[in-house]
Amino acid sequence: MRKIITTTFVTLDGVMQAPGGPEEDTSNGFKYGGWQLGGNYGDEVADKILDDFMAIPFELLLGKRTYEIFASYWPTDKQEPRIAKPWNSTKKYVVSHKPFKLSWNNSILITPSTPFDKTQGGSLRTGGDVVSEIKKLKINPPAGGGPDLWVWGSGNLIQTLLRHHLIDRMYIWTFPVTLGIGKKLFAEGTRPQRFKPVDTKITSTGVIIATYEPSEPFKIGSY
Repeated sequence: MRKIITTTFVTLDGVMQAPGGPEEDTSNGFKYGGWQLGGNYGDEVADKILDDFMAIPFELLLGKRTYEIFASYWPTDKQEPRIAKPWNSTKKYVVSHKPFKLSWNNSILITPSTPFDKTQGGSLRTGGDVVSEIKKLKINPPAGGGPDLWVWGSGNLIQTLLRHHLIDRMYIWTFPVTLGIGKKLFAEGTRPQRFKPVDTKITSTGVIIATYEPSEPFKIGSY
């Protein structure tokens, strides 16, 4: 069985919306897009972690909005080849409630059983629901085992994965900034669940990169 691993950039108050640019996600009137890039948070520690991430085999599992953002940028990027090269070459599974055009090479759409126009490009997996298809990817990988599935961004998809206990590891990058509004990683409706800390690193710019894995079942206590 391969793992599903998430990597998420969040603010101190838990906002994960549009870290990479002003136009990345303006839904609900969000006007702070690009908050991560505007703070000059890079350093050798962060670079080493990203280099390590990119050096291991992986496939991408993305929500529709994140896929469209990445597909419009990474195929032509020349500034970050350490990210662009593995992301452009690896297999990309895209979760959507309805078919849409796949513009990034080596992409596979995961959608419920609905009519699909093959002229849209890419490949298609259909099932009774997207959760069952994700479970198949996780439990029954391709011949030879298949690499782990990495989720970047994709807030709605993460909520689905959390609800069905499908996440094996979470890398949460917490940046020293607050916004007050925006979509949150652990949004309202997140189910109670315990996690154990596996590793923590702190950059020279104050970014905390914490690694968590699911732990024992949640329970409450009393004095």
